[in-house]
Amino acid sequence: MTTLAGTVRYKGSVDGTGTVVRFNHPTGVAVDAAGTVYVADCYNHTIRRITPAGVVSTLAGSAGEPGSADGVGAAARFYRPYGVAMDAAGTLYVSDSDNHTIRKITAAGVVSTLAGSADEHGSADGAGAAARFNNPLGVAVTAAGTVYVAEPDNYTIRKITPAGVVTTLAGAAGDLGWVDGQGKKARFFMPYSVAVDAAGTVYVAEYGNHTIRVIR
Repeated sequence: MTTLAGTVRYKGSVDGTGTVVRFNHPTGVAVDAAGTVYVADCYNHTIRRITPAGVVSTLAGSAGEPGSADGVGAAARFYRPYGVAMDAAGTLYVSDSDNHTIRKITAAGVVSTLAGSADEHGSADGAGAAARFNNPLGVAVTAAGTVYVAEPDNYTIRKITPAGVVTTLAGAAGDLGWVDGQGKKARFFMPYSVAVDAAGTVYVAEYGNHTIRVIR
């Protein structure tokens, strides 16, 4: 075990190499095929990038400036981004938790909103801005660009097509519990993280029920 970037107990927002770097409550992490690491720097409201050599830069957002704005690099705004996932094409997906949206970042740092509407929380299936989330946290993506989202406050797992169409894969919004079953018959309690394998099987870390669930 070694430390790639940052220093224990020292928080802030500093780009650079190794121990001079500062983060502020990093939460989500993803890696691309070249070994570049992407970090959701939650309390800095930014997305950071780390080269295999440990050089850290800010890919999108501006430290200490929460908000919701699409744009390029530092012109974009996030509000406590929590999870990140990388698809085969090099597109990064971000669960922008306190904006209740799912964002998308190209390799060039162009940020757009894939689904949801900033400051409009709830639970609604639909396309793009018509969809509603409630503090989405974990995010995973298939090679083809299908996104899965863990929603602890809605007790659901959501699915987003590459075109931004949102559906509820499992669970029922506002109805917590622990029940195995198909689709809306299943019940969760605070699902935090998701992962998806090459066959499309979804795995869920269920914080509130102390279990690992699988959705086939």
